[in-house]
Amino acid sequence: MSRTFIVTGTDTDIGKTVFAAALTAALDARYWKPVQAGLDDGSDSARVAGYGVAEDRILPEAYRLTTPCSPHRAAELDGVTIEPERLALPDHDGTLVVEGAGGALVPVRRELLYADLFARWGAPAVVVARTGLGTINHSLLTLEALRARGVPVLGMAFVGPAEEDSEQTICAIGNVRRLGRLPVLGQLTPETLAAAFRDNFNEGDFS
Repeated sequence: MSRTFIVTGTDTDIGKTVFAAALTAALDARYWKPVQAGLDDGSDSARVAGYGVAEDRILPEAYRLTTPCSPHRAAELDGVTIEPERLALPDHDGTLVVEGAGGALVPVRRELLYADLFARWGAPAVVVARTGLGTINHSLLTLEALRARGVPVLGMAFVGPAEEDSEQTICAIGNVRRLGRLPVLGQLTPETLAAAFRDNFNEGDFS
Protein backbone atom coordinates (compact mmCIF):
# COMPACT_ATOMS: atom_id res chain seq x y z
CA MET A 1 0.00 0.00 0.00
CA SER A 2 1.35 3.42 -0.91
CA ARG A 3 0.45 6.72 0.72
CA THR A 4 1.67 10.29 0.37
CA PHE A 5 1.87 13.27 2.70
CA ILE A 6 2.50 16.80 1.49
CA VAL A 7 4.46 19.10 3.80
CA THR A 8 3.78 22.76 3.10
CA GLY A 9 4.27 25.87 5.18
CA THR A 10 2.95 29.30 6.02
CA ASP A 11 6.21 30.97 5.00
CA THR A 12 9.85 30.25 4.28
CA ASP A 13 12.48 29.42 6.93
CA ILE A 14 9.96 28.26 9.51
CA GLY A 15 11.27 24.72 10.06
CA LYS A 16 9.39 22.93 7.29
CA THR A 17 12.42 20.90 6.18
CA VAL A 18 13.24 19.91 9.76
CA PHE A 19 9.67 18.70 10.26
CA ALA A 20 9.67 16.89 6.91
CA ALA A 21 12.86 15.09 7.89
CA ALA A 22 11.42 14.08 11.27
CA LEU A 23 8.23 12.80 9.67
CA THR A 24 10.10 10.90 6.95
CA ALA A 25 12.36 9.20 9.48
CA ALA A 26 9.52 8.38 11.88
CA LEU A 27 7.45 6.74 9.13
CA ASP A 28 10.44 5.09 7.43
CA ALA A 29 9.20 6.93 4.36
CA ARG A 30 10.79 8.24 1.20
CA TYR A 31 11.39 11.98 0.82
CA TRP A 32 10.96 14.06 -2.32
CA LYS A 33 11.60 17.74 -2.93
CA PRO A 34 10.23 18.29 -6.47
CA VAL A 35 12.02 21.60 -7.11
CA GLN A 36 15.19 22.77 -5.36
CA ALA A 37 15.81 26.50 -5.85
CA GLY A 38 19.20 27.58 -4.52
CA LEU A 39 22.29 25.39 -4.36
CA ASP A 40 25.09 27.52 -2.84
CA ASP A 41 24.11 26.57 0.72
CA GLY A 42 23.31 22.97 -0.16
CA SER A 43 19.93 21.43 -0.88
CA ASP A 44 16.99 20.52 1.30
CA SER A 45 17.56 16.89 0.31
CA ALA A 46 21.09 17.11 1.73
CA ARG A 47 19.77 18.74 4.89
CA VAL A 48 17.18 16.00 5.31
CA ALA A 49 19.98 13.44 5.04
CA GLY A 50 21.87 15.30 7.74
CA TYR A 51 18.78 15.16 9.96
CA GLY A 52 18.67 11.37 9.87
CA VAL A 53 16.98 10.23 6.66
CA ALA A 54 18.98 7.54 4.87
CA GLU A 55 20.23 8.69 1.48
CA ASP A 56 18.62 5.73 -0.27
CA ARG A 57 15.25 6.99 1.01
CA ILE A 58 15.68 10.37 -0.70
CA LEU A 59 14.40 10.66 -4.26
CA PRO A 60 16.19 12.99 -6.70
CA GLU A 61 14.63 16.36 -7.40
CA ALA A 62 12.85 16.88 -10.70
CA TYR A 63 14.59 20.27 -10.99
CA ARG A 64 17.71 21.69 -9.31
CA LEU A 65 17.89 25.46 -9.84
CA THR A 66 20.73 27.78 -8.95
CA THR A 67 19.15 30.91 -7.46
CA PRO A 68 17.57 30.88 -3.97
CA CYS A 69 14.22 32.44 -4.88
CA SER A 70 10.76 31.42 -6.00
CA PRO A 71 11.05 28.42 -8.34
CA HIS A 72 9.32 30.21 -11.21
CA ARG A 73 11.95 32.97 -11.18
CA ALA A 74 14.87 30.67 -10.44
CA ALA A 75 13.92 28.62 -13.50
CA GLU A 76 13.75 31.75 -15.67
CA LEU A 77 17.18 32.88 -14.49
CA ASP A 78 18.61 29.44 -15.28
CA GLY A 79 16.93 29.32 -18.67
CA VAL A 80 14.92 26.28 -17.61
CA THR A 81 11.29 25.55 -18.42
CA ILE A 82 9.54 23.71 -15.61
CA GLU A 83 7.26 21.10 -17.18
CA PRO A 84 4.31 20.15 -14.94
CA GLU A 85 4.40 16.59 -16.30
CA ARG A 86 7.76 16.09 -14.58
CA LEU A 87 6.16 17.06 -11.28
CA ALA A 88 3.73 14.15 -11.13
CA LEU A 89 4.08 12.13 -7.95
CA PRO A 90 6.69 9.40 -8.43
CA ASP A 91 5.59 5.79 -8.27
CA HIS A 92 6.50 4.37 -4.89
CA ASP A 93 5.78 1.64 -2.41
CA GLY A 94 5.18 2.53 1.21
CA THR A 95 5.05 6.16 2.33
CA LEU A 96 6.24 9.27 0.51
CA VAL A 97 6.76 12.68 2.12
CA VAL A 98 6.75 15.54 -0.40
CA GLU A 99 8.06 18.95 0.63
CA GLY A 100 6.95 22.11 -1.14
CA ALA A 101 8.84 25.39 -1.24
CA GLY A 102 8.12 28.33 1.06
CA GLY A 103 4.36 28.77 1.40
CA ALA A 104 1.46 27.13 -0.37
CA LEU A 105 1.03 29.96 -2.88
CA VAL A 106 4.64 30.06 -4.09
CA PRO A 107 4.67 29.94 -7.92
CA VAL A 108 6.18 26.90 -9.59
CA ARG A 109 5.55 28.57 -12.94
CA ARG A 110 3.93 31.94 -13.52
CA GLU A 111 0.58 30.25 -14.06
CA LEU A 112 0.99 27.37 -11.59
CA LEU A 113 1.19 27.58 -7.80
CA TYR A 114 2.28 24.86 -5.39
CA ALA A 115 -1.27 24.70 -4.04
CA ASP A 116 -2.44 23.90 -7.59
CA LEU A 117 0.03 21.02 -7.72
CA PHE A 118 -1.17 19.78 -4.33
CA ALA A 119 -4.73 19.74 -5.65
CA ARG A 120 -3.63 17.66 -8.64
CA TRP A 121 -1.84 15.20 -6.38
CA GLY A 122 -4.86 14.78 -4.07
CA ALA A 123 -2.75 13.80 -1.06
CA PRO A 124 -3.32 15.18 2.44
CA ALA A 125 -1.26 18.22 3.42
CA VAL A 126 0.40 19.00 6.72
CA VAL A 127 0.69 22.76 7.25
CA VAL A 128 3.85 23.70 9.15
CA ALA A 129 3.67 27.00 11.02
CA ARG A 130 5.97 28.86 13.35
CA THR A 131 4.57 29.83 16.73
CA GLY A 132 5.73 33.47 16.71
CA LEU A 133 3.86 36.71 16.11
CA GLY A 134 1.85 36.75 12.88
CA THR A 135 1.32 33.01 12.72
CA ILE A 136 -2.46 33.15 13.22
CA ASN A 137 -2.98 35.25 10.10
CA HIS A 138 -0.50 33.31 7.98
CA SER A 139 -1.88 29.95 9.09
CA LEU A 140 -5.53 30.79 8.47
CA LEU A 141 -4.74 32.27 5.05
CA THR A 142 -2.84 29.10 4.14
CA LEU A 143 -5.71 26.88 5.23
CA GLU A 144 -8.18 28.94 3.18
CA ALA A 145 -5.96 28.81 0.09
CA LEU A 146 -5.59 25.03 0.30
CA ARG A 147 -9.27 24.34 0.93
CA ALA A 148 -10.33 26.69 -1.86
CA ARG A 149 -8.50 24.33 -4.22
CA GLY A 150 -9.86 21.16 -2.66
CA VAL A 151 -6.59 20.13 -1.00
CA PRO A 152 -7.30 17.86 1.98
CA VAL A 153 -5.59 19.15 5.13
CA LEU A 154 -4.42 16.55 7.63
CA GLY A 155 -3.53 19.08 10.33
CA MET A 156 -1.17 21.72 11.69
CA ALA A 157 2.39 21.05 12.83
CA PHE A 158 3.91 23.91 14.82
CA VAL A 159 7.61 24.68 15.21
CA GLY A 160 9.07 26.87 17.93
CA PRO A 161 8.48 27.79 21.58
CA ALA A 162 5.08 26.91 23.01
CA GLU A 163 2.38 29.52 22.32
CA GLU A 164 -0.69 27.70 23.56
CA ASP A 165 -3.25 30.40 22.79
CA SER A 166 -2.04 30.97 19.23
CA GLU A 167 -1.98 27.25 18.49
CA GLN A 168 -5.47 26.72 19.93
CA THR A 169 -6.84 29.78 18.13
CA ILE A 170 -5.54 28.62 14.74
CA CYS A 171 -6.96 25.14 15.16
CA ALA A 172 -10.33 26.37 16.46
CA ILE A 173 -10.94 29.08 13.85
CA GLY A 174 -9.37 27.01 11.08
CA ASN A 175 -11.30 23.88 12.11
CA VAL A 176 -8.13 21.86 11.80
CA ARG A 177 -6.39 19.24 13.90
CA ARG A 178 -3.31 20.15 15.93
CA LEU A 179 -0.83 17.39 15.19
CA GLY A 180 1.90 18.60 17.53
CA ARG A 181 4.78 21.01 17.96
CA LEU A 182 8.52 20.60 17.49
CA PRO A 183 10.31 22.63 20.16
CA VAL A 184 13.49 24.57 19.57
CA LEU A 185 16.35 22.10 20.00
CA GLY A 186 19.63 23.19 21.53
CA GLN A 187 21.40 20.61 19.40
CA LEU A 188 19.75 19.52 16.18
CA THR A 189 20.93 15.97 15.51
CA PRO A 190 19.17 12.92 14.08
CA GLU A 191 18.83 11.61 17.63
CA THR A 192 17.43 14.78 19.22
CA LEU A 193 15.06 15.36 16.30
CA ALA A 194 13.74 11.80 16.41
CA ALA A 195 13.19 12.07 20.16
CA ALA A 196 11.42 15.43 19.82
CA PHE A 197 9.08 14.06 17.16
CA ARG A 198 8.37 10.95 19.21
CA ASP A 199 7.61 13.02 22.32
CA ASN A 200 5.41 15.60 20.64
CA PHE A 201 3.58 13.83 17.79
CA ASN A 202 1.46 10.71 17.53
CA GLU A 203 2.60 8.51 14.66
CA GLY A 204 -0.91 7.11 14.46
CA ASP A 205 -2.14 10.47 13.16
CA PHE A 206 -0.23 9.73 9.96
CA SER A 207 -1.61 6.25 9.36
